[in-house]
Parts: sequence; C-alpha cells; structure tokens
Amino acid sequence: QVQLVESGGALVQAGGSLRLSCAASGRTFSNYAMAWFRQGPRKEREFVAVISRGGSMTSYGHSVTGRFTISRDNAKNTMYLQMNSLKSEDTAVYYCAAGSEILPVEPYQYHYWGQGTQVTVSS
Repeated sequence: QVQLVESGGALVQAGGSLRLSCAASGRTFSNYAMAWFRQGPRKEREFVAVISRGGSMTSYGHSVTGRFTISRDNAKNTMYLQMNSLKSEDTAVYYCAAGSEILPVEPYQYHYWGQGTQVTVSS
C-alpha cells in the first residue's frame, strides 16, 4: 500500500511558476515510477509527466514539454513538479500517481493515486 498526498496548488497568474509536491508513505518509494496527471474543466484526465524509479528517465506530455520539470527525492519520499511559463490551459486538478512500470503514461498503469491539488492560472 502506498499513500500519496499532493500539495502546492495555488492561484497564479499566466506566465508565473509553481512547484507541486507529492509526499509518499507506505511501501518503498524508490520501487515505483511516479507521475503527474491533471484533469481540467471539461476535459478527461491527461498525462503530464513521469519519472522512473531512480529518477534517471523522464517523459512529458506534449503540452507541457519545455515548461514543466518532474523530479524526485527518494531520500525524502517526495516527488515534485516544477511548472514554469504557466498558461490558462494548465488550470486543472493535478494528481500524483505511483506505478510499477518503467515510464507508464496511461492512468490504468497506476495503482496508487493522491487526492489532487488545484492549480488555477489566471490571465
């Protein structure tokens, strides 16, 4: 069992930056790839970014490539999403998830999910 708790969501202006955190507890954090998904208004759940167990491999959704950076600190059992150059279309509830594959990008590949944190980008 893995418990995930997101934090850091806020109201920010377009062009601004924000860092989200996901704290994990339970089973060994380093055993899991970690990912961020988001669900904006009137949209389905969207893949944002994933980082491999050791942090050496990452993959990003097309809409965030070049603007967002995913990272993890296994010693702290915490995963992060640094979001820069935020756009109004980034407005969504952001969820962290833990999975057992190397770089899974589909929601069904994840077994553990956080409760979500709201990011709102104003323009």
